[in-house]
Amino acid sequence: MIKFGEWIVRHRILILLLGIGLMVPAAIGYLNTRVNYDILSYLPEDINTMVGQDILKDEFGKGGFSFVIVEDMPDKDVAKVKEKIEGVDHVAEVLWYDSVADISVPKEALPSELYDFFNTENTTMMVVFFDDTTSADSTLAAIDRMREITSEQCFISGMSAITTDMKHLSDSETVMYAIIAVLLTSIVLAVTMDSFLIPVFFMLSIGLAIVWNLGSNFFFGEISFLTQALCLVLQLGVTMDYSIFLWHSYKEQQAHYADKKEAMAHAIALTIVSVVSSSFTTVAGFLAMCFMSFTLGLDLGIVMAKGVVFGVIACVTVLPAMILLFDKAIEKTSHRDLLPEFHRIPAFITNHAALFLTIGLVLLFPALYGYRNYDVYYNLDSTLPSYLDSVTANEKLSEEYGMNSTHMLLASADLSAKDVTQMLSEMKQVDGVEFTLAFNSLVGPAIPDEIIPERAKDALKSGDWQLMMIGSEYKVASDEVNAQVEALTRIAASYDKNSLLIGEAPATKDLIEITAHDFKVVSLLSIAVIFLIIAVTFRSVSLPVILVSVIELAIMINLGLSYYLDTSLPFIASVVIGTIQLGATVDYAILMTTRYRLERHSGKTKQEAVGISLQTSMKSVMVSALGFFAATIGVAFSSEIGMISSLCMLLSRGALISMAVVLTVLPALFILCDGLICKTSAGFSPEKNVQDSAYRKERSALS
Repeated sequence: MIKFGEWIVRHRILILLLGIGLMVPAAIGYLNTRVNYDILSYLPEDINTMVGQDILKDEFGKGGFSFVIVEDMPDKDVAKVKEKIEGVDHVAEVLWYDSVADISVPKEALPSELYDFFNTENTTMMVVFFDDTTSADSTLAAIDRMREITSEQCFISGMSAITTDMKHLSDSETVMYAIIAVLLTSIVLAVTMDSFLIPVFFMLSIGLAIVWNLGSNFFFGEISFLTQALCLVLQLGVTMDYSIFLWHSYKEQQAHYADKKEAMAHAIALTIVSVVSSSFTTVAGFLAMCFMSFTLGLDLGIVMAKGVVFGVIACVTVLPAMILLFDKAIEKTSHRDLLPEFHRIPAFITNHAALFLTIGLVLLFPALYGYRNYDVYYNLDSTLPSYLDSVTANEKLSEEYGMNSTHMLLASADLSAKDVTQMLSEMKQVDGVEFTLAFNSLVGPAIPDEIIPERAKDALKSGDWQLMMIGSEYKVASDEVNAQVEALTRIAASYDKNSLLIGEAPATKDLIEITAHDFKVVSLLSIAVIFLIIAVTFRSVSLPVILVSVIELAIMINLGLSYYLDTSLPFIASVVIGTIQLGATVDYAILMTTRYRLERHSGKTKQEAVGISLQTSMKSVMVSALGFFAATIGVAFSSEIGMISSLCMLLSRGALISMAVVLTVLPALFILCDGLICKTSAGFSPEKNVQDSAYRKERSALS
């Protein structure tokens, strides 16, 4: 590795120029990578809800849909609004009462259920179908255009409208995430490092790695908005340690080599070995998410694992080049170490090991209870700001029409009118069903089938399928709507075994069931992989159990706190925290264990070895944890997207909790289990010559 370090030092200018030059293709790749704002689109393609969506698009030329509520407007003006909406690109169909009859025909002539579907006392409603999926770029653009051409009396609701608002909100906040994370992390580093300028080069180096990572996502075609939002803060938080290690190694090597270039070459060689080993646990945590059938895990896992690799590359190439080229400026901004040496705290912790171990055991039980009982939400729009147009429109829909979710039923076109009528009649008896609408609903005693416009027929019948709509008063992801979906599915299957119930609520029900299984698999897999890495690293049977148990305690405390704080968490919180907090913060425990092994191997007693390992590791662990905290806490407080805010709050809190547990409970476990660790781990037993020397000294003292 020393030759590689020397090569980097010799070609530092070229490497820096190359690193900066790579930003150009990376920026092009970033700008041409589509961002997906639809969480439900990551469900497996072969489940009924996803199959049904494909049929809806292929057979009916429809994907997403929205309800447009028009308030206090004459019918003739509503007709003009409808005409404008029909002219918007990618609007496939608009259903209103004039789709059935001319507006000159009194509304009273319509079947009562049809009249009630489209009208209340002072509002009327249209159903707008789009020719592409809920979150397709064309659908979101159509929503924006519809808002431009409609008046303030029009309210556009539905998942496509929610997704449009989420897109605009996320896009507007992304730059803010970067600024806040970089600013807060730089402040922490300026205080904890020995130079006010070195954090700038840390940020520039990591920034390049983040840009490379985001640009390389072009090869995937698209990434989720959640991945894009978390990528920056997570990559900054988990890879910052590598830069700190290089800097400390460089300063240490200067004591051995007068030539700074030679010192840097050796620092690079040492950093590669340490950083690559350290990054294994983090990468393993991210890659564990790739085994989810809910492919958002694959999306986030690959991007973040890739980000760690880019972070390592930038740390051992671009950062050394920057440090050497700006060495004089860095020296001019040097300052004394502002963090204390923590001489008394390690001694206090080791002397009161039983107390801290007892505290850990006492915390375990309420943490476990909270971990198993905290509230989870799956409905993303429930945490969006109330001022958003889509949120206002959804509230209107609920208040005026009693609808909080809408299901679509695809059934055979051969299903008779009698069976359809009977089936819908049964469905109306299901708790929470507000309305049902099918082709037969358009045909009442006052409106003969012959005068129904063809476009109205085409909207609800096509090829082998007919489309029906079912309105529900229950909110998406609620227990009530999930029970309703099951009941409706059973009724539909009794008339047509190939029928498909689709929509946001059925898809979210699938999401709940699929992720419940996925998260268990990913959690066990991440623990198993990191367990194996620790076992191989330390050639130990006992240490993997101890280290993983300590971090798992921190994870349970972190998630369990949400129960006691009465905070509802996004459904993906457990897998994100379970893998990222484990993978990123187990390094704190590994760092301390490495020094503990070294001191025991050199002949120190268990009390001395643990005390030294704690004293030498405490500052590094604190700097790392505070850096991770700084990278995420600002986003937690500033983001208006509930999912992003919650995840960043958990990550920031998790870094501090892991730090506290590693610095208190882990040393206590080392002291308690020292005998077991030494017997079941390689490299802990003192060297023979050290033992002989200690024995001679002891005999000499006795004589």
